[in-house]
Amino acid sequence: MITSTFLKSSSRTLGATLLVSGLLLASAAEAQISTPQASPKSTVQQRVGLTDVTITYSRPSLKGRTAFGGLVPFSKRWRTGANATTAIKFSDDVMVEGKKIPAGEYGIYTIPNKTEWIVVLNKSTKMGANVDGFKDDEDVARFTIKPYKLASKVETFTINFADITPATASVDMQWELTGAKFKITSDVDAKVMAQIEEKVNKNASPSANDLAAAAVYYYDSNKDAKQALEWLQKANATDPKFWNVHTEAKLRMKLKDYKGTVTAAEQSRKLALDAKNADYVKMNDDLILEAKKAGKL
Repeated sequence: MITSTFLKSSSRTLGATLLVSGLLLASAAEAQISTPQASPKSTVQQRVGLTDVTITYSRPSLKGRTAFGGLVPFSKRWRTGANATTAIKFSDDVMVEGKKIPAGEYGIYTIPNKTEWIVVLNKSTKMGANVDGFKDDEDVARFTIKPYKLASKVETFTINFADITPATASVDMQWELTGAKFKITSDVDAKVMAQIEEKVNKNASPSANDLAAAAVYYYDSNKDAKQALEWLQKANATDPKFWNVHTEAKLRMKLKDYKGTVTAAEQSRKLALDAKNADYVKMNDDLILEAKKAGKL
């Protein structure tokens, strides 16, 4: 005979099972099928000087269509991509096409034409397809750039960084046979000189690494070569590294100290051989030959 306790227990077990099954079925019904986006999201990042620049955008493809004058009408504001607004973020204040832009994130809106593009950086990054919905008084910069013709067809809209130097880079937008780019400039010199002042000039005992970094920056920036050589000599006296000794040789060459160039380059060459760095061995060989020829040694 089945007791009432057993029946109650079985009933509770069955109820719990049905509840769990129901929740699983509801969850499965609510789950959506994931498929690839037609215009996938992409993020590109570049350090410009000492500033991190990040661009987030979506990438439409041609699929047999015409880009500018077709998918993107001329003289109309464009979100510079697809889906969400294309956004650019600066970790520090920068100059963009000669205009000062505070650190922060901005929407990139463009108005393409056949012979020129208008580029707008706006505080709004949430407008998406509503490209006419933001307020012009929230523009932080507006400038004109010239498009150029690409050598080969670009099927999917692409934003890259190009023309990179120690303090500048260009944002290069390419699609189909059209490219357009604008220049970002980071105020590297003021930041580096402030660090040199603090860590080298005002420091009674600067480290070899800081002395070498200051000297290399002076050499690369075409600043006071004598001061750079003084710093690098101090660094190399306590911690000679083949790349720093090679820079000392180049500084001596710049100051027309040809014998000193050969001596430093030979030291750097030996250190590079010990480190099995063939590139620096060759660079030192070339510099030794150049110094001997210039100084008629």
